[in-house]
Amino acid sequence: MSSADQITKQSRSNLAFAFLALPPEKRRDITTFYAFCRRVDDAADDPGIALEKRKEWLRNCRQWLREKTIGEPAFAVEVRALIAKYRISLDLFEDILTGVESDLEPVRYSSFGQLSEYCYRVASAVGLVSIEIFGYRNPRCRDYAYQLGMALQLTNIIRDVETDYQNGGRIYLPLDEMKQFDYSPDALKQREYDERFIRLMKFQATRAKDFFAKAKAALPREDCSSMVAAEGMRAIYFALLRKIEKDEFKVFWRKYRLNRAEKLFFLVRQFIWPFAT
Repeated sequence: MSSADQITKQSRSNLAFAFLALPPEKRRDITTFYAFCRRVDDAADDPGIALEKRKEWLRNCRQWLREKTIGEPAFAVEVRALIAKYRISLDLFEDILTGVESDLEPVRYSSFGQLSEYCYRVASAVGLVSIEIFGYRNPRCRDYAYQLGMALQLTNIIRDVETDYQNGGRIYLPLDEMKQFDYSPDALKQREYDERFIRLMKFQATRAKDFFAKAKAALPREDCSSMVAAEGMRAIYFALLRKIEKDEFKVFWRKYRLNRAEKLFFLVRQFIWPFAT
């Protein structure tokens, strides 16, 4: 098993689960890319490593993405080969690294405009790299990747409100919208669960569902078969969002996830009924 395979297997991610829908070569390649994303994200989040060391590791990424360097991670050669194989723009990798680096400091976003830039970097840019690996014919697929990345990241933000705050006081809810619903950062710190919080989170969920709908509408029919893994992710994350929403966003006490059988159901359904969700 390669180092990339090990990283992906250990993550137990919804994204990694969706890779099961891919043919072997594509699955190996997307696994390599996912391992890169997982590793840089972990490097930014690990409180057991000094902040300057984490910054240095991410700076070094920019070097070994371009050429072999001393001390590079074991899967670096695979990542460079992947970039060359699919002729992927290094600008997308730069965007991902810039997004991850922004998590190194306490996070606040004054508006959705600011938050959307972050979501693009850590999610939509990932999607834009992924579709190069999946393969597509219609350039409109790039809009699909953008919209889907936004939807997935906004779902993550809703699910992880409590976890993110506990990890360095991060708040990914736009501050102007928190003010709109009279829910302050201090209320979040105190884990105040009331009608203000529920209305705020419903507002976030509605936006996420809008992006899911835009992604569905943007996917060209001729690319449905090549995007089956991405569509699996869309179905799984949409179901997760609906689960949180139906439970009225009890994110302070519950860790929302789908079990393996539920994930498999939504993944298989993309083969049988691709426009079901």
